[in-house]
Formats: sequence, structure tokens, C-alpha cells
Amino acid sequence: MPRIAYFGPSGTFTEMALDRFESLGALDVLGDGSADVERVSAAGPPAALQLLRDGKADGAVVPIESSVEGSVPPTMDALALGPRLQIVSEVELDIAFTVVTREGITRDRVRTIGAYPVAAAQVRRWIEDHLPYAEVVTAASNAGAAEDVASGKVDAAVSTALAGQRLGLSVLADKVADFEGARTRFVLITRPRPVPKRTGVDRTSVVLQLPNEPGSLVRAITEFSTRGIDLSRIESRPTRREYGTYFFHLDCVGHIDDALVAEALQGLHRFAQVRFLGSWPAVSEHGVPPVSDDEDARWLDRLRRGED
Repeated sequence: MPRIAYFGPSGTFTEMALDRFESLGALDVLGDGSADVERVSAAGPPAALQLLRDGKADGAVVPIESSVEGSVPPTMDALALGPRLQIVSEVELDIAFTVVTREGITRDRVRTIGAYPVAAAQVRRWIEDHLPYAEVVTAASNAGAAEDVASGKVDAAVSTALAGQRLGLSVLADKVADFEGARTRFVLITRPRPVPKRTGVDRTSVVLQLPNEPGSLVRAITEFSTRGIDLSRIESRPTRREYGTYFFHLDCVGHIDDALVAEALQGLHRFAQVRFLGSWPAVSEHGVPPVSDDEDARWLDRLRRGED
């Protein structure tokens, strides 16, 4: 039975993403033929990935990017540091929150509201409009915010309907979101393994450590641009080793089995430290896929034969 670590506790959006991975059959690559999965709650994305690195889990599900707040820093940092891990699948969830309270508490009585920081950023305006006297208290997760209500630590919480139901809490408001259509992308991560097959709608991700010299970032980007490879994300994160040094996270459209993507990775490897985070099927088209170089190869063959 595979053990899957996830950003818990029970009732988080990450657990809902784990449900989605399971229903799509994405966990089958980790299984032993059994239909059952053991879920292991972790205190955060770094803790979930550490369970995986320590061999205490076979896979991990964590959030990686929000359409509102961008990348999830704890996940990005945990992927860049420590033994290499690999992303093998992704799902996206529509994100809208449920505000829960203990029975009998009405809006006018709410003076404290628990919220995970990412959630708080997505409902800030709603809280100002509907709970103007409430102080926002940081929670460890969306489900953890609901637990804080149940324990009496706060009057209300920005959470999920699932967490509220499991704890027997009352719903003060549902479908709460400042930004309509907000989505979060979650990834299934394993220890290094053969990459999933190319589908034609794929995403490849790497973390780079570049030489500390002028033009190194331009040189890295040029490896993609000269080959017509679409970069869908590029951002820096501090290495935490020395002031002014950074990791660069790059996502591109395409798969390591695409010849042009493979060439770009080889080019990067010649001058930079490259941590390959994987090539996997994207949940939807997110850019322009690499153009096949078959016609270019045929043109070269014609030149060699003296036909053009």
C-alpha cells in the first residue's frame, strides 16, 4: 500500500487534490496493485517532502502555484534544497473558501478569524467588508484554521467546507473569494524515477544555480529562446547560503523527450548547475509547444545529398 504525504491536516485543499490524483489513477505508478492508499498528514510542504526523502512516504502532494498569489515559496524552496525529488503529475483546483464558526456565533460577534496566509490574501477584501472588527490570526493551514475554531482559539476561520463538516462547525459564509476563478495547481512528487511519457501537452521544470558572472541569466534564457521554447515561469529564490545568491526556477512548455528541450537542457548543463524537477503531462495547454525539428533534419539531409 503506497504512503502519500500531503500538506494537512485532514480537510485541506491539498487533501482534495490528493483525492483528485487518486481518482485520475495518477497514484498507480506508486502502488503494488492495491487499490488502497495510506495518507500521511504533514505540517507543511517542506515536512511532506522530507517524509518522502526519508523513505517514510512513497509520494507527496503539495501546492505549487496559485493564480492569485503566484508560486508557493515553501514548496519551491523545499524542491531546490536537499536530495533531488521529481514531479510526475499535476492537477488544478478551483479555490473558494468557507468561513466557519462554532454554533451560535454570528457575524457581529466575530472578533478573531483564523486564516492560513495564502488564504488570507485571497479573502482580505471580503473580511474588510463583512467582518470589519475581526483580527486575522495566522493559522498553520486551511484545515488548521478550522481546528483553531473548534478549540476556541478564534471565533471564525477561513477554511474549507470539508474541514468544517468534519469538525461539526457552522457555516458563516461559503464560496468566499476576492478573485473570481481563482485556481491553485498541486503536484504529485516522488523520488527520482523514469519520466512519464511525452503527451504533447507537457511541462518541464528545472532549478538553476548560475555562475556569478555578467550575462549568465541571459545565457540561460537564450538556451530556450533560440530554440523557440516557451518559458511559462521564471523566478528567483535565495539560496540561504550566502547573501545575494539565488536559485532560478524555470518552467518551460515541452518534455525532455522533445529534441529541442533536450538540447536546451544540455546547453544549460555546460555552464550551470541544473536540478531537473521533471517532465510531466500538463493539466491544460499553457503556452506554445516546441516545434518539431523533423523538417529541419530533412532539410539538412537534402543539403548533404546535394539536392537543395
